[in-house]
Amino acid sequence: MENQPSSKQSGADGLISNLISLTLSTFADIISSPLKSGLIYFAAGIIPALIIGWVIFPMALYSSQEQPIDFNHALHMDPETVEGIEGSAENDRCLYCHSFREDGSFSGIPAIKTCMQCHDDPDNSLGETAAEKLLLTDYVAKSLEIPWLSYYRQPDCVYFSHIAHINMGHMECNTCHGDHGETYNLPPYKKNRITGYSKNIWGKNLLGYKENTWDRMKMDDCAECHTTKGYEKNNACFVCHK
Repeated sequence: MENQPSSKQSGADGLISNLISLTLSTFADIISSPLKSGLIYFAAGIIPALIIGWVIFPMALYSSQEQPIDFNHALHMDPETVEGIEGSAENDRCLYCHSFREDGSFSGIPAIKTCMQCHDDPDNSLGETAAEKLLLTDYVAKSLEIPWLSYYRQPDCVYFSHIAHINMGHMECNTCHGDHGETYNLPPYKKNRITGYSKNIWGKNLLGYKENTWDRMKMDDCAECHTTKGYEKNNACFVCHK
């Protein structure tokens, strides 16, 4: 008999405890449900947006076009294979075709007369490739310039001095252009449909991160290099922008 009140009290406590637990659980569901729904809606919106912005938009933004003639840089960079190009160092062989003019300006893409220093006989090719035969028949024989598509043509408002970086800064060409001299074929030319410029001049990586120097070529990257080498004064806007 003495245990009955205790049993009743225990049952009441259990009921109260269950009611409190149920109330707290219901309250938690009320609080968390909008949050869960919000996260779901956020994810449903942000994931497609990232896919469109980082994958689909870049694919649609750039058109792809092949160069008029293919070119084997690795072959021409090998001093044991091609003897007509002077220099054994990589920079020297780059500058043989992509040279500086007398006033120090950069010539950029070589003219047909540079090619004709070695490829001068339309009836006698040095190799068996279709690209060289096309060079000889369509351009050398007719003394026509090759309509190359420039990967690195800068906007008219931008000035970049190659001679300052190579001769004065003692930089290697591959610091900015990567393994271009080791390639056996020319990559497609990617043109921005809005600006009309090549994708390469600002770097191929639109996301911003970079593993190599040439992955992204923006003002911040130039300023970082100038600062590292002690040329902070060259970070002024007017140095590169007209």
